[in-house]
Amino acid sequence: MKKKKFTQRDYIKAHRKASREEEISMHTRPVSYSSVHQSKKKYDRKKIKAEDKALPLLFYRLQLSA
Repeated sequence: MKKKKFTQRDYIKAHRKASREEEISMHTRPVSYSSVHQSKKKYDRKKIKAEDKALPLLFYRLQLSA
């Protein structure tokens, strides 16, 4: 029976897997490092529209409690 060589590619793959599992155990979920931080000042139409939809419901709840 032949012995399998442990190549550099196998080492990198094993290290990445171990690193990922450790990260998940620390943060209880996978953490994305490739996402770009968006500035709060940036115009975001989708976010503004989502906030506008939630606004009337908030006022309706305030009126009921008063």
